[in-house]
Amino acid sequence: MMNKVFFSLLFFSGLHFAQAQDLNKNKINQKGFSTVKIDTLFQDKISIRAIVMDGGKVWYAADKNRYGYYDLKLNKKIENKIVEDTLKMEFRSIAKTDNFIYILSVANPALLYQIKKDAKSIKLVYQERNEKVFYDSMQFWNNKEGIAIGDPLTNHLCLLKTIDGGFTWNKIPESKLPEVFDGEAHFAASNTNVIIKGKNTWVVSGGKKSRVFYSSDKGDSWSSYQTPIAEGKQMTGIFTADFYDEKNGFVSGGNYEILNQNFNNKAITDDCGKTWKLISDNEGFGYAYCVQYVPKSSGKGIVTVGASGLYYSSDGGASWIQFSKDPSLYTIRFINESTAIAAGQNKMIRIRFK
Repeated sequence: MMNKVFFSLLFFSGLHFAQAQDLNKNKINQKGFSTVKIDTLFQDKISIRAIVMDGGKVWYAADKNRYGYYDLKLNKKIENKIVEDTLKMEFRSIAKTDNFIYILSVANPALLYQIKKDAKSIKLVYQERNEKVFYDSMQFWNNKEGIAIGDPLTNHLCLLKTIDGGFTWNKIPESKLPEVFDGEAHFAASNTNVIIKGKNTWVVSGGKKSRVFYSSDKGDSWSSYQTPIAEGKQMTGIFTADFYDEKNGFVSGGNYEILNQNFNNKAITDDCGKTWKLISDNEGFGYAYCVQYVPKSSGKGIVTVGASGLYYSSDGGASWIQFSKDPSLYTIRFINESTAIAAGQNKMIRIRFK
């Protein structure tokens, strides 16, 4: 009997010790990152607002007719320039399939190019001429189907879609699209106005209204939802968004004319974007260009870049740490759960979170 008691005590002590170890391990994981190491990959007189990761390469779309990639293995930049008559093009949208990179210029005429991944062969696959045309963001669901969002030309959303891998693009009929308010549009801040998770698609707006448009069927039908993000003026609203999974998302932006305003500029959802609540008002960053969830963080790790610098949250946006005061970064994407690439005014950098 004494031996049984002894072994029982030993078993429960061991179990308690193992549980305590697991709890401590969880506590360590929940602490998240405490510092960063930043390496400059290249500097140039360039403006980059759209990047996409493709294996060991970081593809970018930029101003002055330029696009290219940085090879992380060779530590080398490959850049090309598109010559189209005398046009001065700025590319703020980029997306990829297994075989191609796509870049889309913002203003009139809107030009969408298909680029083979050797970065040399390029083909114009869509063009649109209209004084009001302005495209903001582009993403692919898979190798065949993709979508691009532009500022409204009428009283409906303006969406392009491809179903043949990007070889042809067509407007989604207005009969399938929700109406927009006068003065409601989108911001080509960081190629994060369109977010895709599986078949789920979200489009965010700003200006006179700050809303989220949601489609569960790759753009065939849409619903719209109001958010509490600042709105009512031309340069207010949602500038950037990300979803960790099909339920949990984060939107941010603010007032581009009051860059340090850090209230009414961050909101979260846990019901697929149907309802939103403000978070960390009067805390953390002000105007943000880009937000991204940290991979494998259970939706708790979030990073933003913007006018206030580089900020990080380990608790789903409730509190924030400033890792850098650099206001010149426009866009950021993660390579893995602890390394990201960011780009913006005159540079591209690598950020290692520790």
